Amino acid sequence: MKPFRERNPVIIGVIGIALIALMMLGAFRADRLPIIGGGDTYHAEFAEIGGLKGGNEVRVAGVSVGKVRKIELDGAKVRVTFTIDKGIEFGRQSGAEIRVRTLLGAEFLAINPKGEGQMAKGSTIPVDRTTPPYDVVQAFSDLSRTTDALDVPQLSEALDTLSEISTQTPEEFRGAIRGVSDLSRNLAARDDQINTLLINLKKVSGVLNSRNEELVTLFEDSDTLFAAISERRDSIHRLLVSTQSISTQLRGLVKDTRADLRPALEQLDVVTTMLRKNEASLDEALRVYPAFTRVFANALGTGPWFDTYLGGLTSAAGLGEQLSEVLRGQKR
Repeated sequence: MKPFRERNPVIIGVIGIALIALMMLGAFRADRLPIIGGGDTYHAEFAEIGGLKGGNEVRVAGVSVGKVRKIELDGAKVRVTFTIDKGIEFGRQSGAEIRVRTLLGAEFLAINPKGEGQMAKGSTIPVDRTTPPYDVVQAFSDLSRTTDALDVPQLSEALDTLSEISTQTPEEFRGAIRGVSDLSRNLAARDDQINTLLINLKKVSGVLNSRNEELVTLFEDSDTLFAAISERRDSIHRLLVSTQSISTQLRGLVKDTRADLRPALEQLDVVTTMLRKNEASLDEALRVYPAFTRVFANALGTGPWFDTYLGGLTSAAGLGEQLSEVLRGQKR
């Protein structure tokens, strides 16, 4: 067998790059591998799926248990392939439903457990046990198109005619028809405004739909915040009760010591008044005190005597001669 270092390095490099690419692909697609994948695979058939997409959640009893993996057209039906975490059990007669997760149109696949036992892996939920979604955005769009197609003047004229015909009818019915006629006139007078409102509503729904993930994250963060506050509700209650107790005790302490504190405060006021009157003197004393302290320490800080220096005097020898002359003069 040929040694490894004697083989063609180009072939070895190509094989190594291919292996690295396969490993990276396996890392990114690990949830789809047959052995370490993300759970058991099932299928469901729908007449219509609305805005359901691959990667949307799969829930059982409101709990997220899997993901939608693939959506494909199977004749007149839509076949949805999804995976569910291992260990999740639901009956053999279970159904599936596409529900709207938020008012912005985000959807998820809901499994409705039913029946005994466990549905076999790879089973398909037939179309008669599935329910298609209700698309809110599509409903608003259809409403806008319907209102655009209405012949408002003709509708108003028809209602006016009906109001005229109803003059021979009982008073109660005439009042109802009159109200409908007034309503139609108001709608006709505000047709442009209503049309603009519906167009803007469609734009708003589109913007909200495009920001769906951010809004969902915001709602989830708010839910986490409220849950944390709820968990700490007892602690906050104890804190407020303790604060109220401390306030009560302090109020009692002030009440009990008021007689003793009043004379002390009056004396303190006298002292502060005196200090304020002598503020200039105290300031001057504090200014010259360091120099005095330094000279005093130099004189007495070396021992139990005064240590000082007299400048301008003559030497000791000259001083002795002067003293001698003075003494001699006294003797004469």
